[in-house]
Amino acid sequence: MILLLLVALLVIVERGWFLYRVMAGGRAVNERVANLPHLRLDLLSNEVERAGHLPHAALLSMVLSHPELNVRDLLADRLEESILHEVPKLDRFMWVLDTVVTLAPLLGLFGTIIGMFSAFSGLGQGGAVPTQVTGGVAEALIATASGLLIAMVGMIFLNSMNNRIRLLVHQLETLKQMLINRFVHAADAAQGGSRTVALAAGH
Repeated sequence: MILLLLVALLVIVERGWFLYRVMAGGRAVNERVANLPHLRLDLLSNEVERAGHLPHAALLSMVLSHPELNVRDLLADRLEESILHEVPKLDRFMWVLDTVVTLAPLLGLFGTIIGMFSAFSGLGQGGAVPTQVTGGVAEALIATASGLLIAMVGMIFLNSMNNRIRLLVHQLETLKQMLINRFVHAADAAQGGSRTVALAAGH
């Protein structure tokens, strides 16, 4: 039980700190991109450097490395592909916490049953005192209580971090839509300007 508790605490601390940093950094990236009327490659390159190792940087890098993707549907598909590559990094090790939440009560119940066997086995021996049996039962129930406590704590943090992962995926989807809107509109404006110059030159 102590090992399960240590594993749960390790995952909670590591994932909690990681998701907190990613969410705070991603919020800042989305705010900066939202304030851009359109995207230029130099602005995009600057945002990639500021994003660092955030999953949001993968979406920015994809647009930066493929400036020719100015068709909305094609750009949306490539950005969605980048999101799918980044999501497993967000919920890494979450299966460990899920396993601890499921296993801890079962292991506690198993320990209680084994303790019950030991407690009631004394009844078959001569000179057994009832208080010894009840004391053994009380000690056996500690295992169940410990397993339930670990499961309850783990469940709280598991649901909290799953909700945070859902919000991070929403951040990535929001960034995807902002990049599509700004990059495609910037490409359309550039093409419109080129056509205007060409028409003026023809006259």
